[in-house]
Amino acid sequence: MKKPFDLNAPYQPATFAFPDKDVVTEIISRYPEGKQQSAVMPLLDLAQRLMGETGATSNPVFGGWIPRAAMDTIAETLGMPKTKVYEVATFYSMYNLAPVGKFLVQVCATSPCWLCGSDKIRKACESKLGIHAGETTKDGMFTLVEVECLGACVNAPMAQINDDFYEDLTEARTIEIIDALASGKQVPAGPQNGRTGSMALSGATTLTDRVKA
Repeated sequence: MKKPFDLNAPYQPATFAFPDKDVVTEIISRYPEGKQQSAVMPLLDLAQRLMGETGATSNPVFGGWIPRAAMDTIAETLGMPKTKVYEVATFYSMYNLAPVGKFLVQVCATSPCWLCGSDKIRKACESKLGIHAGETTKDGMFTLVEVECLGACVNAPMAQINDDFYEDLTEARTIEIIDALASGKQVPAGPQNGRTGSMALSGATTLTDRVKA
């Protein structure tokens, strides 16, 4: 579920510019002559991350998102219609087109996670943060959304927070993670129950030497 957005909303900045043109040039250079418009996706990602950097020092804080002005700048840079950039940005759920919290908590609700208790994980987040799925805390720290499969089914239930996967969650561990992030602490990503990667819950049955390492 993507956050609702409005390309003409008051929160949309009037202008946007990439601060480092060399980075933009390098990204475009990855693509062969005549195919440079393929750089639209990494440039959208770059714009989102730059907005996140800006938001980290704002009051209230906010996370990475892509303003309409950034999409227009990308369209001009790549020589493509603005609507083509809008089409890409609105299609992929990894792009946020409205302000989100500093920490975007995406709780997977697809069948494997649901069977393993994702409803309880979502409710724990809602209770701890005082918001419902699709909402952002007043301090701008957390946005909570419910999403479809994130591809870590064997480690269900799980959630993605910004770029990281947090797997094998329990209600208590989820609250601990939120508390740690809110206080500025780093939380190791991956399984939260001590297992390595996607090994069986009963322990490794193959490549045991690598597990021990």
